[in-house]
Amino acid sequence: MNKSKLAIGLFVAGTMTAVFGLVIVFVGPIIIDDQIVKNLVIDPKNEISYTMWKDIPVPFFMSVYFFNILNPTEVLAGEKPMVEQRGPYVYRKRLQKQNITFHPNDTVSYLEYRSYFFEPSMSVGNESDVVTIPNMLVLGAAVMMENMPIAVRLLLSATFKGFKEGPFLSKSVGELMWGYDSKLVDFLNKWFPGMLPSTGKFGLFSEFNNSNTGLFTVHTGKDDIRLIHKVNSWNGLTKLIYWRTPQCNMINGTAGQMWPPFMTKESTLPFYSPDACRSLELVYQREGTMKGIPLYRFVAPKTMFANGSDYAPNEGFCPCRQSGLLNVSSCRANAQVFISQPHFYNADPVLLDYVQGLQPTEDEHGLFIDIHPETGVPLNVSIRLQLNLYMKKVSGITETGKISEVVMPMIWFEENGYMDGAIVKTFHTNLVLLPMVMVYMQYCFLGLGLATVLGAVLLHYRGKVLLKKDLPTVIENHGVGLHIKLFPIPPEKMPLSIRRM
Repeated sequence: MNKSKLAIGLFVAGTMTAVFGLVIVFVGPIIIDDQIVKNLVIDPKNEISYTMWKDIPVPFFMSVYFFNILNPTEVLAGEKPMVEQRGPYVYRKRLQKQNITFHPNDTVSYLEYRSYFFEPSMSVGNESDVVTIPNMLVLGAAVMMENMPIAVRLLLSATFKGFKEGPFLSKSVGELMWGYDSKLVDFLNKWFPGMLPSTGKFGLFSEFNNSNTGLFTVHTGKDDIRLIHKVNSWNGLTKLIYWRTPQCNMINGTAGQMWPPFMTKESTLPFYSPDACRSLELVYQREGTMKGIPLYRFVAPKTMFANGSDYAPNEGFCPCRQSGLLNVSSCRANAQVFISQPHFYNADPVLLDYVQGLQPTEDEHGLFIDIHPETGVPLNVSIRLQLNLYMKKVSGITETGKISEVVMPMIWFEENGYMDGAIVKTFHTNLVLLPMVMVYMQYCFLGLGLATVLGAVLLHYRGKVLLKKDLPTVIENHGVGLHIKLFPIPPEKMPLSIRRM
C-alpha cells in the first residue's frame, strides 16, 4: 500500500514538473522578449540602455587614407594619374548627444556633437606628412564654370593666378584635414558669401570637427517598439529637397547607430546619413558570432550607388556618371564631388582604368555592420567611403591644362567601432547566458518530470507483480482439465475442504 501511494505521489510530482518545463518552453521566450522591449525603450529610467544611447561607450575611430598623386605634371599634360595610398591617419571619434528633449508623441530630439583626436600610436605616419591631391577650389570650380561665357572663365583663371592657386595641392595631412589659410577662400567668403561650405579655413573635414549632424527627432519605441530609433524628422524636415524624385528624398530608417529589435534574415538596415545627404540601406549577408554573441552581418548592396540606367529607383539621384558613384553636388554647393566605396569597390570597372594604383577588395574596402538581431544593437561597425573629384580640361581656364576627363579619388575613410570590455560581458551575460540558462532549465524540468513519471509507472507495475507472487496457488481438478485459481486469502483461513485438496 505504501508503494502504491509513493507511485501516485511521484506520478503527480513528475507530471507537474514536466508541465512546468513545457510552460517555460512557450512562456520563456515571451518573457525574454518582453524584457528586451522594456529595457530598449529610450527612457532615462532604463539606465544602461539610455546611457549607451546618450554617450556611446564603444570607442569609435576614423582612419583616413590619402591618394598621393605621384605624377601631377604628367596628369596636367593629359596622362593617366598614378596614385599611392598613404595612411592610415587615425583619429579617435567622440560622440555625445546634447539638447535632449522628449516630446508627448513618444519621440525625442537631440543634437549629436562629434569631435576628433589624432592617435599617433595607431597611425602610419603623422599629421605633418605632406601629400599631393587635386585642388578642389581650382579644378572643382573649373568644371562648375564650364558652361559660363568665355569671359567669365578667363576672369576666373586670372583670379586663380592672382592668388597663386594651381591645379594640385601639396599640403600636410593636418592642413588638408582641418583647414589651411587661403587668400582665395578669404576673397570668396568676402565677395561671394555662401559659395563655400566653410567660412574659415578650407579643409576636407573642417566642417566636421566639433560640430553636430543636425537636429534629429527619433521615436523612443514606447508606443511601438518596431519604431524605436527610426527618424521622425531631421532639422524639422520629414523629407529632403536635394534630389529629383519623392522616393530619393525620403528620410528612411534610423540615425545609423541602433535599429529596432527582433531582426530576421529578411530584414534590412535603413538609415539616414547627413554626410551622404540621403538615406542608405544595407542588406543581410551572413550570420556569425563575436565573443560568443550571435550576430547578423549587413553589407552595402551593389545597387546602393548604381546609376539610374543600371537601377531605375536611383534615377532621382542623377545627373549620374558610372555606377558606383553618388553625385553629391546638389548638397555640396554644386562642387563636382562624388562618393563611392573605397578604391571604387562595387563600381563600374571602367573607373579603375582611369587611375593607376587602385586595388579594391571586399575585406579591405567593403562596408558592413554586425548586428545582434534580438536587440538591434551593433556589435561591430565599419563604414567605408571615398571622396572623389570630377576633373577635366576646361577651355579658358589654363590651370586645367590638358587634364583628361577623370573621376579622381582624393581620400577614403573608415569609421569603425566594436563592443569590448565590460559592456561585452554585460551584454553576453544578459542576452546570451541567461536565455541559455532558461533553455537548459526547460529541458531539465521536462527531462526530470518525464523520468519521474516513468519511475512512478515502473514502481506501480513492480508492486503489482510482487503482490501476485506472494498469493497462494490452488489447483482444482474437475476431471476435465487443470485450472489454476488465485485466492487473495491466507491458507489458514481457507475452508477445510479446500485445504485437504
